Amino acid sequence: MIGLWYIINLGGWVLKKALLAIIFALLFINYSLGSEAMKVEAPFKEGQDIPRKYTCDGEDVSPQVKWSGQPSNTKSFVLIMDDPDAPVGTFTHWIVYDIPASQTSLQENFPKRSEVRSIKQGINDFGRVGYGGPCLPRGHTHRYYIKVYALDVESLGLRPGATRREVESKMQGHIIGQGQTMGRYGRR
Repeated sequence: MIGLWYIINLGGWVLKKALLAIIFALLFINYSLGSEAMKVEAPFKEGQDIPRKYTCDGEDVSPQVKWSGQPSNTKSFVLIMDDPDAPVGTFTHWIVYDIPASQTSLQENFPKRSEVRSIKQGINDFGRVGYGGPCLPRGHTHRYYIKVYALDVESLGLRPGATRREVESKMQGHIIGQGQTMGRYGRR
């Protein structure tokens, strides 16, 4: 009798584990389908060196950034470029928001103004509006991520010149797709 009880309970335990595995698998599939992966392109290949032109050692102009693969119900985009390797923690180089859904790129040398044709730019960690290129201490190489988010709202409702914290706070619950590319830059 004890042996039968043990087999029934062990079988129940295995069944519970199997059901939990199925539930987690379904949740993962749902999550994966909920936020679509987008392709983001810049004038450098993923993981390769960022051309000097786009840094403080060059012209310090923004690179052209293109994206594709956004969900069909996208109403706007946000672009954020940052450096997670900075000694002070993640350093934000560029924040662009309220990019219309019909626009799937930003031109090279995007104007460093707080508003350009209804597209807004935030304050980077240099304390300026617009793009600020890599400008790290000599002897180091850092990674720079350009992230593009597809949103289900036309506007974040923020004034031009918002902070990253303000932009990310307003993005919460509205991200329906995202993608990124990463480049490296080092000063010798």
